[in-house]
Amino acid sequence: MTPTTPPSGTDSALSWFKSSHSSNDGPECVEVAIAAHGTGGATVHVRDSKDVDGARLAFPDGVWSTFVGFAGREQRIRG
Repeated sequence: MTPTTPPSGTDSALSWFKSSHSSNDGPECVEVAIAAHGTGGATVHVRDSKDVDGARLAFPDGVWSTFVGFAGREQRIRG
């Protein structure tokens, strides 16, 4: 993962990352930022790299870990 510099007008308290396998001009990337809580947990923030000022999603770290584990499996549930 490589950090990206927050553009003006965004929450500069978050340090955004995207995969090191992504090129800077890649059209289909998401960026992730992790905000630690004082209680030991964290919230994972996700945004579209093409629209950094657009909508963001936020997940508890355990939910994000479950998603990433599922997305990385060889065989996925198909409907």
